[in-house]
Amino acid sequence: MSVSSSRIEIPTPDGRMPAYAAAPDTGRHPAVVVLVEAFGLVGNIERVAERIAAEGYVAIAPDLYYRLLPEKSAFGYDDMEGAIGAMSRLDDESFVSDMQAALDYLDSREDTTDRVGVTGFCMGGRLSFLSACALPGRIACSAPFYGGGIVAHLDAASAIRCPLYLFFGEKDDYIPLDQVEQIGARLGELGIGHDLKVYPGADHGFFCDERDSYHESAAADSWSELKSFLRAHLG
Repeated sequence: MSVSSSRIEIPTPDGRMPAYAAAPDTGRHPAVVVLVEAFGLVGNIERVAERIAAEGYVAIAPDLYYRLLPEKSAFGYDDMEGAIGAMSRLDDESFVSDMQAALDYLDSREDTTDRVGVTGFCMGGRLSFLSACALPGRIACSAPFYGGGIVAHLDAASAIRCPLYLFFGEKDDYIPLDQVEQIGARLGELGIGHDLKVYPGADHGFFCDERDSYHESAAADSWSELKSFLRAHLG
């Protein structure tokens, strides 16, 4: 499928939020919001948006660190200190406002339908889960990848109205397996439709081929599962 990409700006109550957009060249399509890692809107996230667009979706990846501009809003994978520092300055209330703005932007496009999914990695994985909790009427499906801190949102999970697919790595020191079990148990208790997959031998960041923790088979399988999940719930 032929895809075009561009850098856009999304109006928010706090200013204009840069984003990367990729979309099929013709037709109307469901949309997917791709939420960034702690490292910000780096090239890897842009390529994920392009891959999703090539599957038949309008994909946008917002720069959630735009409030730091003209400071720094993206960090190399070797700059963990900078990434953690930026992540610590992003509060959930501001994020939900930004996510609402991103959804409003998608609604305004002529090439989108009314179905929107969300996926994200690391910090973006947690925020994908938070989106399902905080904006239940607007999110059609959510697929968090190794979202550290999801357990902090389990009290709010009763608001979720969409299916979830959660991906984790067995060797992820940031997300102990007892937390993964707690997440699965809570979603089951609430009767929320979900799949949860733990990849043996995979570490945090297993999906990104620019990181030392890249796990080829886990990345390939989770990509296949993500495509099937989006197709099932976005159409």
